[in-house]
Amino acid sequence: MTAPRYDVVAIGNAIVDVHAHADEAFLEHHGMHKDSMMLIDKDRAAMLYDAMGPGGEMSGGSAANTVAGLASLGARAAFVGKVADDQLGRIFRHDITAIGAHYETAPLDAGETSDKSTARCLILVTPDGHRTMNTYLGACTALGPDDIDEALFASGLITYIEGYLWDEPKAKDAILKAAGAAREAGRKVALTLSDSFCVDRHRDTFIELTSGFVNLLFANEAEILSLYKTDDFDEALARAKGHTDIAAITRSAKGSVVLAGDEVITVQAEPIEKVVDTTGAGDLYAAGFLRGLTSGRSLADCARMGHVCAAEIISHFGPRPEVPSLADLVSARLGPGA
Repeated sequence: MTAPRYDVVAIGNAIVDVHAHADEAFLEHHGMHKDSMMLIDKDRAAMLYDAMGPGGEMSGGSAANTVAGLASLGARAAFVGKVADDQLGRIFRHDITAIGAHYETAPLDAGETSDKSTARCLILVTPDGHRTMNTYLGACTALGPDDIDEALFASGLITYIEGYLWDEPKAKDAILKAAGAAREAGRKVALTLSDSFCVDRHRDTFIELTSGFVNLLFANEAEILSLYKTDDFDEALARAKGHTDIAAITRSAKGSVVLAGDEVITVQAEPIEKVVDTTGAGDLYAAGFLRGLTSGRSLADCARMGHVCAAEIISHFGPRPEVPSLADLVSARLGPGA
């Protein structure tokens, strides 16, 4: 096996986030389910944008947020995701390359699909810090097998797959090509379930993927309950055992549970004075966990690193780190070598 060029190569939706505060009455009026992600078309995106309060723009996307966290942790990371050749697309490309990540996915040419612009996610944050997302996928839906450089995925220790991508047929083929290249090279494959509504749409496929194809599964409590169609967390854990080499399941303030064979590891969440915005919490937990795993840390330390990163994200607005270095923050919280 050749030496890896990257610690993690991620594939996901390339999205620019628009954050705004909203009360629960606004969510109800517009038919939104709190804490969920809803796919919307271009017209609804325009309508909601006009109805929202003042917003701030920053690059986002679940797997891209994880890559941003990995870069801040000192990992070698690469990202694959589709944008259009427009203003938001240029913002996304600048942001992800500026943090030190490798990103060379060709933009969608204006002549290819004239009605698709760079994706945007309208994120409404309620006073309790919880976020509700409305996503127009736009150019993301054009991601396909032709965008996959098999040598890139063969060169990463871990290929990290965003579950949201499974909503698009062409993206499924891209995922299978990328993961196939990784497995052929003897690398590991990780999947994040992304959202309980996403799990509802693709439950059978996700269970199939976690039964031998995926080595590492990331999920939150709602997603793992949805995956196994149960309201009992212990039952979900029991059913998840053996489906994949490692499962890391977050439970908000309750911390996380890591499964590895017959081993069950429970790790407490990092204390935080005030939750400002939970956007990106799971993405940054995954970043910390993956950084720990690719640097040879114990599974308990991987989870602790994940919680430190998640705590930083939920302490401010937006899904990207605001501290100069997550690596320094983790070392300060967990000690040298973390």
